[in-house]
Amino acid sequence: MELPTLWFVLIAVLWTGYFFLEGFDFGVGVLTKVLARDRAERRVLINTIGPVWDGNEVWLLAAAGGMFAAFPDWYATLFSGFYLLLLAVLISLIVRGVAFEYRAKRPEERWQRNWEHAVFWCSALPAFLWGVIFANVVRGVPIDAEKEYVGSLPDLFTPYALLGGLLTLTLFTFHGAVFTALKTVGDIRFRARRLATGLGVLVTVLALAFLGATQADGGGPASLAAFLVAVAGLLAALVANGRGREGWAFTFSGVTVVAAVAMLFLVLFPDVMPSSLNEEWNLTVENAASSPYTLTIMTWCAGIATPLVLLYQGWTYWVFRKRIGTRHLAPDPHAASRSDGATASDEATAPAAR
Repeated sequence: MELPTLWFVLIAVLWTGYFFLEGFDFGVGVLTKVLARDRAERRVLINTIGPVWDGNEVWLLAAAGGMFAAFPDWYATLFSGFYLLLLAVLISLIVRGVAFEYRAKRPEERWQRNWEHAVFWCSALPAFLWGVIFANVVRGVPIDAEKEYVGSLPDLFTPYALLGGLLTLTLFTFHGAVFTALKTVGDIRFRARRLATGLGVLVTVLALAFLGATQADGGGPASLAAFLVAVAGLLAALVANGRGREGWAFTFSGVTVVAAVAMLFLVLFPDVMPSSLNEEWNLTVENAASSPYTLTIMTWCAGIATPLVLLYQGWTYWVFRKRIGTRHLAPDPHAASRSDGATASDEATAPAAR
Protein backbone atom coordinates (compact mmCIF):
# COMPACT_ATOMS: atom_id res chain seq x y z
CA MET A 1 0.00 0.00 0.00
CA GLU A 2 1.36 3.41 -0.96
CA LEU A 3 1.94 5.91 1.84
CA PRO A 4 -0.79 8.41 0.78
CA THR A 5 -3.35 5.60 0.73
CA LEU A 6 -2.06 4.27 4.05
CA TRP A 7 -2.49 7.69 5.64
CA PHE A 8 -5.97 8.07 4.20
CA VAL A 9 -6.84 4.78 5.93
CA LEU A 10 -5.19 5.89 9.18
CA ILE A 11 -7.06 9.20 9.18
CA ALA A 12 -10.30 7.35 8.48
CA VAL A 13 -9.54 5.11 11.48
CA LEU A 14 -8.89 8.15 13.68
CA TRP A 15 -12.16 9.81 12.68
CA THR A 16 -14.00 6.54 13.19
CA GLY A 17 -12.51 6.13 16.66
CA TYR A 18 -13.42 9.71 17.49
CA PHE A 19 -17.05 9.29 16.49
CA PHE A 20 -17.33 5.95 18.27
CA LEU A 21 -16.00 7.38 21.56
CA GLU A 22 -17.11 11.00 21.42
CA GLY A 23 -20.42 9.87 19.96
CA PHE A 24 -21.66 8.28 23.14
CA ASP A 25 -20.50 11.12 25.37
CA PHE A 26 -22.20 13.63 23.06
CA GLY A 27 -25.26 11.43 23.49
CA VAL A 28 -24.94 11.43 27.26
CA GLY A 29 -24.70 15.23 27.19
CA VAL A 30 -27.95 15.40 25.22
CA LEU A 31 -29.58 12.99 27.67
CA THR A 32 -28.92 15.33 30.60
CA LYS A 33 -32.02 17.21 29.42
CA VAL A 34 -33.88 14.43 27.63
CA LEU A 35 -33.57 11.58 30.14
CA ALA A 36 -32.56 13.00 33.55
CA ARG A 37 -35.44 14.06 35.78
CA ASP A 38 -33.49 16.06 38.36
CA ARG A 39 -30.06 17.34 39.23
CA ALA A 40 -29.03 14.10 40.92
CA GLU A 41 -29.67 12.13 37.73
CA ARG A 42 -27.84 14.74 35.67
CA ARG A 43 -24.88 14.29 38.00
CA VAL A 44 -25.04 10.54 37.42
CA LEU A 45 -25.04 10.99 33.64
CA ILE A 46 -22.12 13.38 33.71
CA ASN A 47 -20.22 11.07 36.06
CA THR A 48 -20.56 8.18 33.60
CA ILE A 49 -18.37 10.08 31.12
CA GLY A 50 -16.45 12.23 33.60
CA PRO A 51 -13.26 10.11 33.57
CA VAL A 52 -13.15 9.61 29.79
CA TRP A 53 -14.67 12.51 27.84
CA ASP A 54 -11.42 14.48 27.58
CA GLY A 55 -9.50 11.39 26.48
CA ASN A 56 -12.08 10.82 23.76
CA GLU A 57 -11.33 14.24 22.32
CA VAL A 58 -7.70 13.26 21.81
CA TRP A 59 -8.89 11.31 18.77
CA LEU A 60 -10.13 14.56 17.21
CA LEU A 61 -6.76 16.21 17.74
CA ALA A 62 -5.00 13.22 16.23
CA ALA A 63 -7.35 13.13 13.22
CA ALA A 64 -7.03 16.87 12.54
CA GLY A 65 -3.26 16.76 13.12
CA GLY A 66 -2.91 13.80 10.78
CA MET A 67 -4.83 15.64 8.07
CA PHE A 68 -2.66 18.73 8.54
CA ALA A 69 0.60 16.80 8.19
CA ALA A 70 -0.38 14.10 5.67
CA PHE A 71 -2.81 16.03 3.44
CA PRO A 72 -2.15 19.77 3.88
CA ASP A 73 -4.32 20.77 0.89
CA TRP A 74 -7.26 18.76 2.27
CA TYR A 75 -6.79 20.34 5.69
CA ALA A 76 -6.48 23.86 4.28
CA THR A 77 -9.54 23.60 2.03
CA LEU A 78 -11.70 21.94 4.68
CA PHE A 79 -10.78 24.20 7.57
CA SER A 80 -11.01 27.40 5.56
CA GLY A 81 -14.18 26.56 3.65
CA PHE A 82 -15.95 25.13 6.70
CA TYR A 83 -14.47 27.72 9.03
CA LEU A 84 -17.68 28.89 10.73
CA LEU A 85 -19.02 25.36 11.24
CA LEU A 86 -15.73 24.13 12.67
CA LEU A 87 -15.44 27.25 14.83
CA ALA A 88 -18.90 26.49 16.25
CA VAL A 89 -17.77 22.93 16.99
CA LEU A 90 -14.57 24.16 18.64
CA ILE A 91 -16.36 26.72 20.82
CA SER A 92 -18.93 24.10 21.81
CA LEU A 93 -16.21 21.66 22.86
CA ILE A 94 -14.46 24.35 24.90
CA VAL A 95 -17.64 25.52 26.64
CA ARG A 96 -18.70 21.92 27.24
CA GLY A 97 -15.42 21.11 28.95
CA VAL A 98 -15.67 24.23 31.08
CA ALA A 99 -19.26 23.31 31.99
CA PHE A 100 -18.20 19.88 33.24
CA GLU A 101 -15.58 21.46 35.50
CA TYR A 102 -17.43 24.60 36.69
CA ARG A 103 -21.07 23.56 37.14
CA ALA A 104 -20.51 22.37 40.73
CA LYS A 105 -18.14 25.15 41.80
CA ARG A 106 -20.90 27.39 43.20
CA PRO A 107 -24.14 26.59 45.02
CA GLU A 108 -26.50 29.00 43.25
CA GLU A 109 -29.36 27.31 41.38
CA ARG A 110 -29.02 29.64 38.41
CA TRP A 111 -25.28 29.03 38.12
CA GLN A 112 -25.68 25.25 37.98
CA ARG A 113 -28.73 25.37 35.72
CA ASN A 114 -26.92 27.56 33.17
CA TRP A 115 -23.93 25.22 33.01
CA GLU A 116 -26.30 22.26 32.61
CA HIS A 117 -27.88 24.04 29.64
CA ALA A 118 -24.37 24.49 28.26
CA VAL A 119 -23.66 20.75 28.58
CA PHE A 120 -26.81 19.96 26.61
CA TRP A 121 -26.45 22.48 23.80
CA CYS A 122 -22.69 22.05 23.47
CA SER A 123 -23.22 18.31 23.06
CA ALA A 124 -26.16 18.53 20.65
CA LEU A 125 -24.66 21.19 18.36
CA PRO A 126 -21.38 19.36 17.53
CA ALA A 127 -23.26 16.08 17.16
CA PHE A 128 -25.41 17.74 14.49
CA LEU A 129 -22.67 19.77 12.81
CA TRP A 130 -20.30 16.82 12.34
CA GLY A 131 -22.97 15.15 10.25
CA VAL A 132 -23.43 18.31 8.17
CA ILE A 133 -19.67 18.64 7.67
CA PHE A 134 -19.00 15.06 6.61
CA ALA A 135 -22.06 14.95 4.37
CA ASN A 136 -20.64 17.93 2.47
CA VAL A 137 -17.18 16.38 2.32
CA VAL A 138 -18.56 13.20 0.78
CA ARG A 139 -21.09 14.77 -1.62
CA GLY A 140 -18.72 17.56 -2.74
CA VAL A 141 -18.58 21.33 -2.39
CA PRO A 142 -17.59 24.21 -4.71
CA ILE A 143 -13.79 23.97 -5.04
CA ASP A 144 -11.97 25.80 -7.80
CA ALA A 145 -8.80 24.97 -9.72
CA GLU A 146 -6.69 26.57 -6.98
CA LYS A 147 -8.04 24.06 -4.43
CA GLU A 148 -10.01 26.80 -2.66
CA TYR A 149 -13.58 26.65 -1.41
CA VAL A 150 -15.60 29.25 -3.32
CA GLY A 151 -19.07 28.62 -1.88
CA SER A 152 -20.92 30.38 0.92
CA LEU A 153 -22.24 29.28 4.30
CA PRO A 154 -25.79 28.52 3.05
CA ASP A 155 -24.28 26.19 0.41
CA LEU A 156 -23.29 23.83 3.26
CA PHE A 157 -26.88 23.36 4.47
CA THR A 158 -28.33 21.32 1.65
CA PRO A 159 -31.15 18.83 2.36
CA TYR A 160 -28.63 16.00 2.11
CA ALA A 161 -26.30 17.71 4.62
CA LEU A 162 -29.15 18.43 7.03
CA LEU A 163 -30.21 14.78 6.82
CA GLY A 164 -26.65 13.81 7.69
CA GLY A 165 -26.72 16.14 10.68
CA LEU A 166 -29.99 14.68 11.93
CA LEU A 167 -28.58 11.17 11.55
CA THR A 168 -25.44 11.86 13.58
CA LEU A 169 -27.42 13.71 16.26
CA THR A 170 -29.93 10.88 16.73
CA LEU A 171 -27.34 8.10 16.28
CA PHE A 172 -25.04 9.60 18.90
CA THR A 173 -27.96 10.11 21.27
CA PHE A 174 -28.98 6.47 20.75
CA HIS A 175 -25.36 5.40 21.32
CA GLY A 176 -25.34 7.49 24.51
CA ALA A 177 -28.63 5.99 25.74
CA VAL A 178 -27.27 2.47 25.29
CA PHE A 179 -24.07 3.50 27.08
CA THR A 180 -26.13 5.01 29.92
CA ALA A 181 -28.07 1.77 30.33
CA LEU A 182 -24.75 -0.09 30.46
CA LYS A 183 -23.16 2.24 33.03
CA THR A 184 -25.99 2.97 35.48
CA VAL A 185 -28.19 1.26 38.04
CA GLY A 186 -31.70 1.95 39.21
CA ASP A 187 -34.61 3.60 37.46
CA ILE A 188 -32.45 5.67 35.12
CA ARG A 189 -31.01 2.48 33.64
CA PHE A 190 -34.43 1.14 32.65
CA ARG A 191 -35.62 4.50 31.32
CA ALA A 192 -32.46 4.73 29.21
CA ARG A 193 -33.28 1.36 27.68
CA ARG A 194 -36.83 2.44 26.85
CA LEU A 195 -35.59 5.67 25.32
CA ALA A 196 -32.98 3.78 23.28
CA THR A 197 -35.73 1.66 21.74
CA GLY A 198 -37.66 4.70 20.51
CA LEU A 199 -34.51 6.43 19.30
CA GLY A 200 -33.36 3.30 17.54
CA VAL A 201 -36.45 3.23 15.35
CA LEU A 202 -35.89 6.87 14.34
CA VAL A 203 -32.19 6.25 13.69
CA THR A 204 -33.05 3.29 11.48
CA VAL A 205 -35.29 5.44 9.26
CA LEU A 206 -32.70 8.23 9.02
CA ALA A 207 -29.83 5.79 8.40
CA LEU A 208 -31.67 4.06 5.58
CA ALA A 209 -32.43 7.44 3.99
CA PHE A 210 -28.99 9.05 4.34
CA LEU A 211 -26.73 6.05 3.86
CA GLY A 212 -28.97 4.74 1.09
CA ALA A 213 -28.73 8.06 -0.76
CA THR A 214 -24.96 8.09 -0.25
CA GLN A 215 -24.61 4.57 -1.63
CA ALA A 216 -26.82 5.35 -4.61
CA ASP A 217 -24.86 8.50 -5.41
CA GLY A 218 -21.35 7.08 -5.52
CA GLY A 219 -21.00 3.83 -3.66
CA GLY A 220 -19.39 0.56 -4.66
CA PRO A 221 -19.31 -3.01 -3.36
CA ALA A 222 -17.15 -2.17 -0.32
CA SER A 223 -19.35 0.73 0.76
CA LEU A 224 -22.45 -1.39 0.20
CA ALA A 225 -21.02 -4.02 2.56
CA ALA A 226 -20.36 -1.33 5.17
CA PHE A 227 -23.91 -0.02 4.70
CA LEU A 228 -25.36 -3.47 5.32
CA VAL A 229 -23.16 -3.96 8.39
CA ALA A 230 -24.30 -0.58 9.78
CA VAL A 231 -27.98 -1.46 9.35
CA ALA A 232 -27.47 -4.98 10.73
CA GLY A 233 -25.59 -3.58 13.73
CA LEU A 234 -28.38 -1.12 14.43
CA LEU A 235 -31.06 -3.81 14.29
CA ALA A 236 -28.95 -6.11 16.50
CA ALA A 237 -28.48 -3.27 19.00
CA LEU A 238 -32.24 -2.78 19.16
CA VAL A 239 -32.83 -6.49 19.76
CA ALA A 240 -30.13 -6.71 22.44
CA ASN A 241 -31.41 -3.56 24.12
CA GLY A 242 -34.95 -4.95 24.19
CA ARG A 243 -33.69 -8.11 25.85
CA GLY A 244 -31.70 -6.20 28.46
CA ARG A 245 -28.34 -7.34 27.06
CA GLU A 246 -26.76 -3.93 27.52
CA GLY A 247 -23.18 -4.93 26.82
CA TRP A 248 -24.14 -6.43 23.48
CA ALA A 249 -26.41 -3.49 22.72
CA PHE A 250 -23.51 -1.07 23.19
CA THR A 251 -21.22 -3.28 21.13
CA PHE A 252 -23.67 -3.35 18.24
CA SER A 253 -24.41 0.38 18.44
CA GLY A 254 -20.67 0.89 18.23
CA VAL A 255 -20.55 -1.38 15.18
CA THR A 256 -23.22 0.85 13.60
CA VAL A 257 -21.18 4.01 14.19
CA VAL A 258 -17.97 2.41 12.92
CA ALA A 259 -19.58 0.92 9.82
CA ALA A 260 -21.43 4.15 8.95
CA VAL A 261 -18.26 6.26 9.16
CA ALA A 262 -16.28 3.62 7.27
CA MET A 263 -18.91 3.69 4.53
CA LEU A 264 -18.50 7.45 4.10
CA PHE A 265 -14.73 7.12 3.68
CA LEU A 266 -15.14 4.19 1.28
CA VAL A 267 -17.49 6.29 -0.87
CA LEU A 268 -15.04 9.20 -0.69
CA PHE A 269 -11.87 7.29 -1.74
CA PRO A 270 -9.75 8.00 -3.79
CA ASP A 271 -10.93 11.59 -3.37
CA VAL A 272 -10.48 13.37 -0.07
CA MET A 273 -12.72 16.30 -1.00
CA PRO A 274 -14.64 16.31 -4.30
CA SER A 275 -15.38 19.50 -6.22
CA SER A 276 -18.98 20.03 -7.25
CA LEU A 277 -17.79 22.40 -10.00
CA ASN A 278 -15.43 20.17 -11.96
CA GLU A 279 -14.24 16.62 -11.31
CA GLU A 280 -10.76 17.61 -12.46
CA TRP A 281 -10.55 19.94 -9.47
CA ASN A 282 -11.21 17.19 -6.92
CA LEU A 283 -8.74 16.89 -4.08
CA THR A 284 -7.48 13.32 -4.17
CA VAL A 285 -5.26 11.09 -2.08
CA GLU A 286 -2.45 11.75 -4.53
CA ASN A 287 -2.67 15.47 -5.30
CA ALA A 288 -3.37 16.57 -1.71
CA ALA A 289 -0.68 14.49 0.01
CA SER A 290 2.57 15.61 1.59
CA SER A 291 5.96 14.47 0.35
CA PRO A 292 6.98 10.80 0.74
CA TYR A 293 9.66 11.81 3.25
CA THR A 294 7.09 13.54 5.48
CA LEU A 295 4.73 10.58 5.29
CA THR A 296 7.55 8.17 6.14
CA ILE A 297 8.51 10.10 9.29
CA MET A 298 4.86 10.32 10.31
CA THR A 299 4.42 6.58 9.86
CA TRP A 300 7.29 5.80 12.21
CA CYS A 301 5.98 8.25 14.82
CA ALA A 302 2.44 6.87 14.58
CA GLY A 303 3.71 3.31 14.88
CA ILE A 304 5.40 4.14 18.18
CA ALA A 305 2.85 6.48 19.77
CA THR A 306 -0.46 4.86 18.77
CA PRO A 307 -0.11 1.61 20.78
CA LEU A 308 0.81 3.61 23.90
CA VAL A 309 -2.24 5.84 23.56
CA LEU A 310 -4.51 2.84 23.01
CA LEU A 311 -3.11 1.05 26.06
CA TYR A 312 -3.56 4.08 28.28
CA GLN A 313 -7.11 4.77 27.11
CA GLY A 314 -8.06 1.12 27.43
CA TRP A 315 -6.70 1.08 30.98
CA THR A 316 -8.80 4.17 31.81
CA TYR A 317 -12.00 2.50 30.65
CA TRP A 318 -11.13 -0.63 32.60
CA VAL A 319 -10.54 1.28 35.84
CA PHE A 320 -13.85 3.15 35.56
CA ARG A 321 -15.91 0.22 34.27
CA LYS A 322 -18.35 -0.12 37.20
CA ARG A 323 -21.97 1.00 37.10
CA ILE A 324 -23.07 4.03 39.09
CA GLY A 325 -26.37 5.45 40.33
CA THR A 326 -27.73 8.24 42.47
CA ARG A 327 -26.81 6.34 45.62
CA HIS A 328 -23.15 6.49 44.62
CA LEU A 329 -23.03 10.27 44.42
CA ALA A 330 -20.68 12.05 46.78
CA PRO A 331 -22.27 14.61 49.11
CA ASP A 332 -22.69 18.01 47.50
CA PRO A 333 -20.28 20.43 49.24
CA HIS A 334 -22.66 23.30 48.50
CA ALA A 335 -25.75 21.61 49.90
CA ALA A 336 -25.76 23.72 53.06
CA SER A 337 -25.81 26.89 50.97
CA ARG A 338 -28.95 26.06 49.05
CA SER A 339 -31.88 28.23 49.76
CA ASP A 340 -34.31 25.32 49.91
CA GLY A 341 -32.20 23.52 52.51
CA ALA A 342 -32.19 20.29 50.52
CA THR A 343 -29.06 18.17 50.64
CA ALA A 344 -27.37 16.17 47.95
CA SER A 345 -28.09 13.00 49.89
CA ASP A 346 -31.79 13.88 49.79
CA GLU A 347 -31.54 14.14 46.02
CA ALA A 348 -29.66 10.88 45.82
CA THR A 349 -32.07 8.88 47.96
CA ALA A 350 -35.28 10.36 46.50
CA PRO A 351 -34.61 11.24 42.86
CA ALA A 352 -38.29 10.96 41.90
CA ALA A 353 -39.49 13.41 44.51
CA ARG A 354 -39.13 16.44 42.22
